[in-house]
Amino acid sequence: MIQKHITEQTAIFFSVFKWVFLSSIVGVVIGATVTLFLKILAYSELSRGVLPFDFYYLLPFALVLSVWLSKTFAPTAEGHGTEKVISAIHKEDGKIDVSVIPVKTLTTVLTIFAGGSVGKEGPGAQIGAGMASFLSNLLKFRKKDRKKLVICGISAGFATVFGTPIAGAIFGVEVLIIGVIMYDVLLPSFIAGFAAFTTAQFLGIEYTYYDLHFFQDVSLDLMLIFKVVVAGLFFGFISDIVITAISKTHSFIKSIKISMYIKAFVGGTLIVILTLIVGEQYIGLGLDTIAQALSPNPSASSDLHWYTFILKTIFTSLSLGAGGSGGVITPIFYIGATSGNFFGSLISPEHIPLFAALGFVSVVAATTNTPIASTIMAVELFGIDIAHYAALSAVISFLISGHRSIFSSQILAMRKSEMLSVKIGEEVENINTSLEEHEQEKIARLKKRLQEKYKNKYPRK
Repeated sequence: MIQKHITEQTAIFFSVFKWVFLSSIVGVVIGATVTLFLKILAYSELSRGVLPFDFYYLLPFALVLSVWLSKTFAPTAEGHGTEKVISAIHKEDGKIDVSVIPVKTLTTVLTIFAGGSVGKEGPGAQIGAGMASFLSNLLKFRKKDRKKLVICGISAGFATVFGTPIAGAIFGVEVLIIGVIMYDVLLPSFIAGFAAFTTAQFLGIEYTYYDLHFFQDVSLDLMLIFKVVVAGLFFGFISDIVITAISKTHSFIKSIKISMYIKAFVGGTLIVILTLIVGEQYIGLGLDTIAQALSPNPSASSDLHWYTFILKTIFTSLSLGAGGSGGVITPIFYIGATSGNFFGSLISPEHIPLFAALGFVSVVAATTNTPIASTIMAVELFGIDIAHYAALSAVISFLISGHRSIFSSQILAMRKSEMLSVKIGEEVENINTSLEEHEQEKIARLKKRLQEKYKNKYPRK
């Protein structure tokens, strides 16, 4: 018995040592690689001022060039990044072509520089995963170990982009399968996330954290809790709209039987026209607008309109559908924060920054099916005082959004309601939902009773 115990503990020790060592190295390499991407992106945004005209006039040409680069050199670099990594893990054992790294960097920089409404976290995750896959191939790792390292690459890339190492680690192990956290990858993901985050800070990356000036009262505020529950419902419906808009726009543009280059140019031109009509605050990353929505200063968000999140959804759907390269989570942050600001102004004007912060994380939780990572992100970005409200809102919005996702390659491992019949183990894009038979019978019986009651109360003459 003692010998078996010693053997078990020795094996676990060497396994832990192995993954601490590997994930530390991978985290440092990915932190440095993604930092280079972030610095190139920041430099490109600062360079807009040298143009003799408004930068977004270049968007049609940037989208065409982005499509050409992806199709020619790395087809898996198209789109919003994280989706391609999830698909590679489930279908290719984590194998990602190394050409994705430079191509994704260049196409994303082109798209964001010219005003495409995309984010930087998807490319960060894809670059990190691509680097992890490259190192795995270089060292001739087994498929199982390569998959683990690629998941660490997602975590490290996410942590480097947003400065949230714990949320980044959880995101990497939560985003792959809805309803399952991959505990066997938890330790290496944490270490890779911390190593990448620390490396990025050492190399000069500065992160934005938000001081909401919000502290929970010692007394239990039942009314505020009720409002947070309603907010969770609201953010769940907003998330459903975002998922539907982005997927339907992509499907519609894809169904048009003309050259993708023409579609990219026309899509970019349409975004330019919309920008001239409604303003520049809906293009690019939109970080200034997010800061406005979250500001405790009431005058800071005076420029925000109730429909701001709707227009951002339209701009993002068009940017990605027309061939733009970049992430989708940063625009979702924007949509969540501005919709939360609007909701707070209606239901609780004294807590507008709180509801903007709840929208920031809850819409991400629902669209990506990552409520735990989103709750932890709320703590890392906004402080511990928001934790219980963020958890409540994030989980409710996650459930309300239904069995759908912004990442169509996610695999479903749970039902969000016992009343629904859903096939477990399928990719989200293939999910069909229906009521359980006994629930259908209940509804049929209720319908029959109501019809009989109506007939007895209002008999035909």
